[in-house]
Amino acid sequence: MEPQVITALHKNFEDCVHEENGVEFWYARELQTLLGYGRWENFENALKKARIACETAKQPMNDHFRDVTKSSPMPNGGTREVADIMLTRYACYLIAQNGDPRKDEIAFAQTYFAVQTRNQELIVKRLADLERLQARNKLTESDRELSGVLFERGVDNIGLARIKSKGDNVLFGGHSTQEMKAKLGIPAKRPLADFLPAVTIKAKDLANEITSFNVKKERALYGEQPIAEEHIKNNQNVREVLLKSGIQPENLPAEEDLKKVERQVKSTGKKLVK
Repeated sequence: MEPQVITALHKNFEDCVHEENGVEFWYARELQTLLGYGRWENFENALKKARIACETAKQPMNDHFRDVTKSSPMPNGGTREVADIMLTRYACYLIAQNGDPRKDEIAFAQTYFAVQTRNQELIVKRLADLERLQARNKLTESDRELSGVLFERGVDNIGLARIKSKGDNVLFGGHSTQEMKAKLGIPAKRPLADFLPAVTIKAKDLANEITSFNVKKERALYGEQPIAEEHIKNNQNVREVLLKSGIQPENLPAEEDLKKVERQVKSTGKKLVK
């Protein structure tokens, strides 16, 4: 997510925070707009799911979803009463969890309400962590697809490991997978990708996708050697794109273990309740 988008969304969410007896809350009809819902009827679906999640977590509903009535101005100068809901941070978090994370508003809200502080720097860090997690999950999917495609083309697991190793060697400028682990201080039995920055994870994923696509398209690509050459070529092309942008994958520092990041993300809901 672009920095300017994060800044704008942060301001929008901050402008809608209310407080009562020292407890911050958000009105549902304001949150509807913040999350990009044009119709209240569509937003109600997310509300219903959030209430169910709250009940499942054995949390008192009225503590997090309080029905209220607000006065809304009319075009003729009068007012009318409109039903609304006061939502705690936890309630907002549950609602955001039921939205589409591909939308900037939803992705930001999931992090904004999960982070105990409203400090923008911490929110930016968490968004970056989530981006790495999503990229890692995508790489796992493309690894699985590549394995299936190569198996159909006569490559066993040992051959697959050799092909992927040769791809890494090219992507990292002549450094093997094990050499990169040693360079970055990564345990030998842990996957290299769990400690790479998002840009490198996505680079590996892209090379996988291109290899799978071309192998499925070209019947002549059969057996370990021709497919290894294809994978080497694709990793080289991806590396050249990175180099043109001033990025040398082998010189980027290791980042926080994604297994640890994943545990932190999963524990968020429990911390919010407390």
